[in-house]
Amino acid sequence: MRFDPLEYPYPSRRNCVYAARGMVATSQPLAAQAGLAILQQGGNAVDAAVATAAMLTVVEPTSNGIGSDAFALVWSGGRLHGLNSSGPAPRALSVEALERAGHREIPRHGFIPAMVPGAPAAWVELNRRFGRLPLTRVLAPAAEYAERGYPVSPTLGRYWQSAFASYRKSLDGEAFRPWFDTFAPQGRAPAVGEVWRSPAHARTLRMIAETAGEAFYRGELAERIAAFARQHGGYISADDLAAFRPEWVEPISVHYRGYDVWELPPNGQGLVALLALNILKGFEFGAREDVGTYHRQIEALKLAFADGRRFIADPAAMDEAVSDLLSEAYAAERRQLIGRTALDPAPGQPPRGGTVYLAAADGEGNMVSYIQSNYMGFGCGIVIPETGIALNNRGHCFSLEPGHPNRLEPGKRPYNTIIPGFLTRDGQPVGPFGVMGGFMQPQGHLQVIMNTIDFALNPQAALDAPRWQWIEGRTVELEHSVPTHIADALARRGHAVRWAMGSGGFGRGQIIWRQPDGVLVGGTEPRTDGQIAAW
Repeated sequence: MRFDPLEYPYPSRRNCVYAARGMVATSQPLAAQAGLAILQQGGNAVDAAVATAAMLTVVEPTSNGIGSDAFALVWSGGRLHGLNSSGPAPRALSVEALERAGHREIPRHGFIPAMVPGAPAAWVELNRRFGRLPLTRVLAPAAEYAERGYPVSPTLGRYWQSAFASYRKSLDGEAFRPWFDTFAPQGRAPAVGEVWRSPAHARTLRMIAETAGEAFYRGELAERIAAFARQHGGYISADDLAAFRPEWVEPISVHYRGYDVWELPPNGQGLVALLALNILKGFEFGAREDVGTYHRQIEALKLAFADGRRFIADPAAMDEAVSDLLSEAYAAERRQLIGRTALDPAPGQPPRGGTVYLAAADGEGNMVSYIQSNYMGFGCGIVIPETGIALNNRGHCFSLEPGHPNRLEPGKRPYNTIIPGFLTRDGQPVGPFGVMGGFMQPQGHLQVIMNTIDFALNPQAALDAPRWQWIEGRTVELEHSVPTHIADALARRGHAVRWAMGSGGFGRGQIIWRQPDGVLVGGTEPRTDGQIAAW
């Protein structure tokens, strides 16, 4: 018997949060509270989401910043809207330019992997189309915390110290000095509980709010970004920034056991999660903690990633239609490849990354699934002096392989790891969900959705459940909460099983479901400092 996940929630280590008038769920308590404050001031879910996103650039800089990319799924007016605000490569950046500079691969740090930032434009566009409050009020909490400071939370502090230790060894040169001035002003990472502040970050947020983003893309901030790039051999120009516009797109979905699971189309990797779910819906699953369940999930995900790494790119460059990849016939063909033993589809090895995710809902029916990221923690290590703007390193996701659809080209958007998710049933919203964390994200989406639909877990239990992560080839990494007998059985099926050193690589998720009576039910990730703020 299949239980309705909204009516028969299983017990969890933590209880779900219930509320009727509004809810914000994210990885940092101060950010969730900022979003709730905006709701209580008369804002809607979109206002709350933008306030929370801006606040996360302040209170979780280890994963995102003003120089991030962003994606959003918004339920409003009885339908789902998709926003792609990921930036392209600068017009001066090309494979030939890299070769002239002596590079045979795209580095992780410096100006080369820095793409045009999209997050400020996402805030402006979401506020323009769906918001109720002025942007100056919506961004005010983030600016205030940046100016006055806040005590560093435990998970944030751990990531900050790890990043500082790495950057101290790898970032050398004057171009990187502003990063240390901004994020390690005392010559070290701030300790847990220590107050960190960035007045320059506050000034930048206020300029973005007061000019509706014009200062960032066509004004003073744009000039500062372009000037610092010129000074250090970078590629981003004032023209690149001025030309950027976020894009409204049609979300894509698969029908999975009575529900519709929604993602944004490429250049994001949400397609990977949908490909895997499309394969898995042809199987029946009896129990969650069963080796057959784990094995089929892992195998389907590996096949989906093999396709994702081959086909996902800027939509203008893709050589396969999304509709063809998500067809029933193709899913059946891929499903036939799954047997009792582990496959080795041999895609490229996924690196790891850093991202923030938030979900927001109000009592009027609006719901938002939002994600933004610098990638690989703090991004490329470049901070524009006296602005607090840390640039992303999304260009590291480009391929240099001739003929590959994701090959680096000027003005092209790279494969992007950040993906917001949304669930509907019979044309009505169930709600937003997401699991941040580089190439773990579609793997987390797959596991959370199956926990919800196949195994009837409530939002908190769906997030608490043990996770696995496919690494490469036949290698799969397990959390220590996965039963030992499952690990042993997977090894007998040919999987190269290894236990994770910690929980940091398994993503950090949030869920808000809306019950048929309108009551909101939220769960937040136990693997981070997450909180649900509600009323």
